[in-house]
Amino acid sequence: MTEDKQKVVIIGGGIAGLTSAFYLQKTIQEMNLPIELQLIEASHRLGGKMQTVVRDGFTIERGPDSFLARKTSIVRLAKEVGMDDKLVPNSTGKSYVLVNEKLHSMPGGSIMGVPTEIGPFITTGLFSVPGKLRAAADFILPRSESGKDQSLGKFFRRRLGNEVVENLIEPLLSGIYAGDIDQLSLMSTFPQFYEVEQKHRSLIMGMKKATPSQPRQPESKDKKKGGFLTFKTGLQSFAEAIEAKLDPCFILKGHRVDKITRSGKMYEIYLNNKETIKADCIIAATPHMVTQTMFSDYSFFDPFKSVPSTSVATVALAFPKDAIKNDIDGTGFVVSRNCDCSITACTWTHKKWEHSTPEGKVLLQCYVGRAGDETIVDLSDDQITKIVLDDLKKTMDITMNPDFAIVSRWKNSMPQYTVGHKQRLETILEHVKSELPGVFLAGASYGGVGVPDCIDQGEAAVKNVLDYLKVKCTSKEAVQI
Repeated sequence: MTEDKQKVVIIGGGIAGLTSAFYLQKTIQEMNLPIELQLIEASHRLGGKMQTVVRDGFTIERGPDSFLARKTSIVRLAKEVGMDDKLVPNSTGKSYVLVNEKLHSMPGGSIMGVPTEIGPFITTGLFSVPGKLRAAADFILPRSESGKDQSLGKFFRRRLGNEVVENLIEPLLSGIYAGDIDQLSLMSTFPQFYEVEQKHRSLIMGMKKATPSQPRQPESKDKKKGGFLTFKTGLQSFAEAIEAKLDPCFILKGHRVDKITRSGKMYEIYLNNKETIKADCIIAATPHMVTQTMFSDYSFFDPFKSVPSTSVATVALAFPKDAIKNDIDGTGFVVSRNCDCSITACTWTHKKWEHSTPEGKVLLQCYVGRAGDETIVDLSDDQITKIVLDDLKKTMDITMNPDFAIVSRWKNSMPQYTVGHKQRLETILEHVKSELPGVFLAGASYGGVGVPDCIDQGEAAVKNVLDYLKVKCTSKEAVQI
């Protein structure tokens, strides 16, 4: 680091760290800023959970497989790195819920399990008559206490009753976070439901008013495209495209940060190889457990110790098309806890993402592991595959063993936004701002677990760094930004 330059160190090479590095490098180059950049990643690859296997014509995602099309930051970044022509939308189709070993179609008009159309809700076999009557109480129940955080489970059970929660809402929402909805924070996961309730009192009526009515379209031979996007070359190719835009000279892989301390106006970053790096500014794009360990000298990070993270695994199964008899019309199903199953969901990937599977083949992507049911992740590949196949055969007529199976484990990888998450994080960030100025956090542990959410946080961290360095440089004419 030269004397007339200030140094920014980004720790963590997942999508939040990659985004920070890309946009910071771009700004430095466009504005000719006197800033030196370094990206440190503990593993020997960048991209975090974005990992893709390309095998025998299949494109298989080990981690996330897609993102919401309406979240535009990822589309914008894809264009920046020349990947926008690789974006493809999902094919839509029926989705199901497995309850008591039977597949039920998802009720039409439901948004994350909240009904907006009365007809499909009344006629569905997902709920008993008493369960449907209990859900109707939403029309007369008062609003929740204003401004107070609560669990997703408490909120939805109060409004719609246990049966709707357990057979529809819980399988959908817990699948996103692999969590326990009776522990997950409403305000940090789905605050929009709270806002709708506060505005309209009835959640059902509020969601109906908030959802624009769509005229029914005539049936078409062409499949409709859904609200999700992915890259036909795999999400890993997106991470590789971002990395290809970065100057390799400032990327340090295979080095773990053991400790960070403040020394005057600078930070000392101690690596596992005993090397020490000095920095003016740090973006910690690391999981909360890692962040707490790196900043162990600062007790205000200690609340991160009690934030749980769930272990999950994905199981991709490739079959010849003939292996699936009586093929079900749809793109997949989620699983209620009221089922004797270990899988939590199954995507018929060959139908949802046509690019993923060669002609004449079938690709099933199954998920196991969630809060309170994580031991399965520690079993061998063969054991997990057998369990998944046994579960699938309860609902699908599968007559052959798979051509191959790919098991991907993600240990302690799903941060749980438990009740009070937002306030805990705000308190920690207030301490960081006053006691560790120039340190910023980004990533799935903090402000959203999806790929676009992490991109948003990476962009915000870059803005915070540039704003901070402007302030820090005001007394040094030679390094004005």
